[in-house]
Amino acid sequence: MQQHELEQLMADSAKDAVGTSRDMFNIELDYSAESIEMVDNLLLAFIDRFKDQALEDNAVFTLCNIYGAYIGEVMRSLIGGSWRYDESDKTAPYVVLDVGEYSYAFAGICYERLVNDSQVSVKAYFDQALANNTQ
Repeated sequence: MQQHELEQLMADSAKDAVGTSRDMFNIELDYSAESIEMVDNLLLAFIDRFKDQALEDNAVFTLCNIYGAYIGEVMRSLIGGSWRYDESDKTAPYVVLDVGEYSYAFAGICYERLVNDSQVSVKAYFDQALANNTQ
């Protein structure tokens, strides 16, 4: 995948998160740092609304990727960074946002909150990532 294709995919996925949030929950994501807290709530809202369907593989993949892209696009707008498609594990490639010496797996933190531990905070991860690059 070419870099410009990856960047377009992530921008389009972020727009999907905005549209899904508006259509499903009447919540407006505005690409601000403050809006990331709403992502924490939205992920759990999918479970509340759709119960077990929200945790089906395809739904989890989609939700984690669109909201991960949204968080990354907010980060990019604030401090820059570039998307990277990591294929180091050919059986499980993933996308990270590289900012300086750090790489952030925003889809992964969404997965943690959605599937493994609802106490994991997407906003706290985002805030730490921002702090790592603004000190």
